[in-house]
Amino acid sequence: IGTARAGAEPYGVTATGNPRLIMVANRATDGTGIGLITANERQDGWTTKFLPFHLDADPATPSNADFDSFEVNNAIQQTLKEVRQRFDFKGSCSEVNLEGTDLVLRSDDEYRLKALTDVLEQKLVKRGVSLRAVQYGKVEPAAGGTVRQRAPIQQGIPTEKGKEISKFVRDLKLKVQASIQGDTVRISGRDRDTLQEVIRQLKEKDFGIDMQFTNYRST
Repeated sequence: IGTARAGAEPYGVTATGNPRLIMVANRATDGTGIGLITANERQDGWTTKFLPFHLDADPATPSNADFDSFEVNNAIQQTLKEVRQRFDFKGSCSEVNLEGTDLVLRSDDEYRLKALTDVLEQKLVKRGVSLRAVQYGKVEPAAGGTVRQRAPIQQGIPTEKGKEISKFVRDLKLKVQASIQGDTVRISGRDRDTLQEVIRQLKEKDFGIDMQFTNYRST
């Protein structure tokens, strides 16, 4: 569906679970680093985005990357397929939709809504989507005597949580620096073992959100 320039002499091109996403690694000397190539919305071309190498430190970045809508949609389709086949959902109007970054669940009553949620969560886990990224809102009345629940999917680390994470890292009194960069927290230091210890302690601490860790090796 088109071509994309990956930079000079890429080390390799790697497919991902999303057919519209390709990863490419370039030579460190190019200064372009790791590239993400994605098909555009019209699917008639490609967009390339590079994440630069860090030459002065070995940062560890806890973040919540944009959710994988491909996997979320797969989970929704699998949920609906199972619901249509189950006897306890016979005649039910249960449905799940993705509206932007929000999951919207609807069913006949709260009992069936809970059962629908259980099925959806099982499918999300199987597709590699963290349940900690799903934040359920209140159950509300909907048309036709049904009930509805909206569940936004976490996008990045909220500002207040970013401040909490940064303070936690500072309080460790280790030789690292923590800084908030948009919806991520960048942690940098020159000692790999120290960074790994910070990551370990962050994973053990419950911040109440989904966190993913990305490492970029020093060169």
